[in-house]
Amino acid sequence: MLNLKAEENGKEVTIFIEGKMDTNSSPQVTEEISHYIGSAEKVILDLEKLSYVSSAGLRVFVMADQQLQAKAGELNVKNVPADIMDIFEMTGFDNMLTII
Repeated sequence: MLNLKAEENGKEVTIFIEGKMDTNSSPQVTEEISHYIGSAEKVILDLEKLSYVSSAGLRVFVMADQQLQAKAGELNVKNVPADIMDIFEMTGFDNMLTII
């Protein structure tokens, strides 16, 4: 089960991701992020309540980062739980993503 909530603040949007990001739920996250890529200069993903991320979920982060960079935007990730940070560190995502 995955829950998403977005809060807009001008050209910045924070998307709160709660639950598991896997093959089944990752398209939902992609769709939510894509909704804001055209208008937002900065997208912040708040992962405080993310309990699991699969390789499909990691791809969502990379693709969103690339799309935002292509339009001179910015993707930030915050409140990363320790278990998810371990995955980021093992895969090198801690160096690829801007973690605030």
